[in-house]
Amino acid sequence: MTEPSKRGSVLRVITAPARAVSHASWLYPLKGICYFCHPFLWPLLRARLIPSALLSLFVLTNLFLWTYLPQVALLAIFHGRLAWLNATFLVLGEGAAIVSLLFEAFFVDETLVDVFDAVLINEGYSDLVISSRILNPDGKDPVKQLGKPTISAVYSPFSFRQIAEFIIFLPLNLIPVAGTPMFLILTGYRAGPLQHWRYFKFLEFTKKERNAFIKKRRLRYTWFGTVALLLQLVPVLSMLFLLTTAAGSALWVTELEAKRRRLEVRPEDEGREQYTDDLS
Repeated sequence: MTEPSKRGSVLRVITAPARAVSHASWLYPLKGICYFCHPFLWPLLRARLIPSALLSLFVLTNLFLWTYLPQVALLAIFHGRLAWLNATFLVLGEGAAIVSLLFEAFFVDETLVDVFDAVLINEGYSDLVISSRILNPDGKDPVKQLGKPTISAVYSPFSFRQIAEFIIFLPLNLIPVAGTPMFLILTGYRAGPLQHWRYFKFLEFTKKERNAFIKKRRLRYTWFGTVALLLQLVPVLSMLFLLTTAAGSALWVTELEAKRRRLEVRPEDEGREQYTDDLS
């Protein structure tokens, strides 16, 4: 091995942990928050921020007013002093579910699609987006390049199963200490893959291919979904973080897509190298 090769190998070993952390799936919802520093995303945010904040405030105020103390009393039987904290998480979870049902399913999904697509365009993956919607190359920024969808545009499908599981898992909060983390992780297990539903549609995955893709990355999707859910539990700002999570989801797609394309090109490169060796 030559000296430059040795230095390259040592450098890769040293930087591998940092690369692994930077590409950790649970970081992408947080990266999505930072990505909203791009001004081209602000119009999408302004259109939804005030109504979503008002709706969240209304729902949470009523939940804490009418249901918080009864739930504290119930949890006190099992949790003692931790009942106040766990009941808070429980009410916030209930609020997130209600707000999602009232707002996300009927008003936000189109905006989530726009956020997701705009991030992909900005990161150089407009070829994915153009497969399902018209793009205006004269647009001054990625959002203004977005035209009308040519096929059905859904960011995350409305899932009765996810809602049912959310309700079924709620009693886990009755378990002292471990109950709330278990609830968040199990809910994240189901929610994580739904964040890439649009990406799966871009790739025209069959159900079998989609399930195989998810299975290979099940742990990463679970952590992504768990952190995304935690952000949606933040009072009043739950819908804001729903939009930023869509940006983070698109950023993760850029990593997955870059890797997928490298794997597709590699066999051609290997064949080209072999052909050159024969000539020499």
